Amino acid sequence: MGLTDLANPTRFMSYSARIIPWLWALAVLVLGFGLYMALVVSPEDYQQGATVRIMYIHVPAAYMGMGAYTLIAISSIGTLVWRHPLADVSARAAAPIGAAFTFVALVTGSLWGKPMWGAWWVWDARLTSVLVLFLMYLGLIALWRAFDDPARGARIVAILALVGFVNIPIIKYSVEWWNTLHQPASLMRRDGPSMPPSMLVPLLVMLAGVSVLFVAMHLSAMRNEVLRRRVRAMQITAARAAATAGA
Repeated sequence: MGLTDLANPTRFMSYSARIIPWLWALAVLVLGFGLYMALVVSPEDYQQGATVRIMYIHVPAAYMGMGAYTLIAISSIGTLVWRHPLADVSARAAAPIGAAFTFVALVTGSLWGKPMWGAWWVWDARLTSVLVLFLMYLGLIALWRAFDDPARGARIVAILALVGFVNIPIIKYSVEWWNTLHQPASLMRRDGPSMPPSMLVPLLVMLAGVSVLFVAMHLSAMRNEVLRRRVRAMQITAARAAATAGA
């Protein structure tokens, strides 16, 4: 199975129907194991206590929020350059999922920040850039819905999505570029993770589980979007046939 096969919506629907149930099952298993390790096996932090366990939800949600937008940007290139039949479908399906993960990251970050910083919200560089990411998601979703014909708005949304991608490296490197309350990266470092294995392993398992969950949700959303467009195409065809018969 290659990209050429997946470019055909009919083949995509066939392949995804076989894969999605296995992905959902795998996501449940990995996330269940990850939550067990995070809540039972992983130790409390000597400074933060049990509050540190918010990390096991906050960090994967933040990564998926940025990852989903990266997927939207890649799909937008497919829309603008190669006009891949499923590129806009992929981008449109990823937007609500990415917005949900970004919202979870903001909420869990606020819950984590209150006992650590003494405030629910501060205009920290990373917090602000993640909030901008969430607003960008909402803007893209609203813009998609502003067009009755998905094909008409695909190129416009793709251009705006690529322009907005500049925010992703800002989020990633904000703690290095500016003086922020967030600590520097402890997972993706050139010299390796700085976390102890007792915390690193549960976090990696949760990241893997959330990644599989995202793929399952994204493929399911793509299937729904393909079906929605097929229904709309049939409605337009039926309306034209009725108009021709009545003429």
